[in-house]
Amino acid sequence: MMGRVLTFFDPLVRLLLVAIVAASLLPVSGQGAVIARIVSDVAIFLLFLLNGLRLPRSKVFTGLRHLRFLLPLIVFVFGVMGLVGWFVSARADGLLPASVALGFLFLGVLPSTVQSATAYTSLAGGNVANSVVAAAVLNILGVFISAPIIALVVSGGVAGLDLGTLERIGMILLLPFLLGQMLQGWLGPLVADRKRLFSLMDRFAIAIAVYVAFSGAVVQGLWTFISLGEWLVLLGLVGLMLAVGFIGAWALGGALGLLRADRISFLFAGAQKSIAMGAPLAAVLFAPEVAGLILLPVLIYHLVQLIISAPLASRFTRQG
Repeated sequence: MMGRVLTFFDPLVRLLLVAIVAASLLPVSGQGAVIARIVSDVAIFLLFLLNGLRLPRSKVFTGLRHLRFLLPLIVFVFGVMGLVGWFVSARADGLLPASVALGFLFLGVLPSTVQSATAYTSLAGGNVANSVVAAAVLNILGVFISAPIIALVVSGGVAGLDLGTLERIGMILLLPFLLGQMLQGWLGPLVADRKRLFSLMDRFAIAIAVYVAFSGAVVQGLWTFISLGEWLVLLGLVGLMLAVGFIGAWALGGALGLLRADRISFLFAGAQKSIAMGAPLAAVLFAPEVAGLILLPVLIYHLVQLIISAPLASRFTRQG
């Protein structure tokens, strides 16, 4: 029951749906789009600054010592899922618009969620400490792994990646995170004492990035040039990646001989993908008209993973 409530009333899910509807009905274009992207960049800068401020360095160092759990998880999240995303993206080329097909590679190399993976691990009776540390380490690595993989694999003609884009990654993602880590001793307690306020700021920053990206896609004709058949293909391929993510993570955890609590943590950390990283990263890497299309597989995956995770967590609780 608690899992269902978490799924359908999660504030981030509601904000994402509002952002998509708003972009569909009132997309920004022209000079408004330029201003909106500046606002989005500022919001993303603040998001990663806050991430740097509230992530204790001690957790990162502690997580690095759980190598038997962490190393296979890193390989699965970025390596296995990245290869599956690349394979699906290649097979989808010709069946889907190029930017949507590229979205599967982008989805594959994203890190795990933080809040929902930890919440479902807790509901299922898993190892919450492992989940928290894994999510933190994976999201730090995501900044250094996801963007370079996309930059190396994707041609400049499709995504518009160049030296200027890599500079944007450094200025809007890496710089604020490092500043947050440096200022943690001074401003960290301020953020910790106002968790609700800064959590709201997080969600609105992600929603702004999604709104700007989808506005660009809507202006380009998102809801008209993707046919019903293509939508069915898109949903089917997202379903394939979900199956690989959840079944693969659970199977690998068993093959590693992890304890039940650790295996549950491995499942949710390995199978879930982070829109909190995906939306800002897409906004930084791609032009808005491309970013919205690339985010389609990520958004669908994110929403469905929550729906899948709720009954899974309930089942683990009953079996526990």
